[in-house]
Amino acid sequence: MFRPSHSLTVGNAKLTLEEGLRAIAGGETEIDLSDVVAVDSAAVATLLAWQVAAMNQGLTLHFSSLPANLESLIDLYGVTDLLAPAAVVVAASTRHH
Repeated sequence: MFRPSHSLTVGNAKLTLEEGLRAIAGGETEIDLSDVVAVDSAAVATLLAWQVAAMNQGLTLHFSSLPANLESLIDLYGVTDLLAPAAVVVAASTRHH
């Protein structure tokens, strides 16, 4: 399981993206975001890039323990379906609008 650090923002997105891509290249299919506290739009872009990398390898990527602020950005940008499977979809469907 790959677990990014507490921040996933424009300041460290490139490094975190590369770390995640290496994990995915090694066959990792679970990304645990429980330590992530600070996010911005770069976090959403990073998750999308990881998802594409996994799909290109024929892997199904799962994101777990998404922080609420990241869930909000994913919803705001309308990419929940692109980041599915279940972890993101379930989280999005349980929020009240």
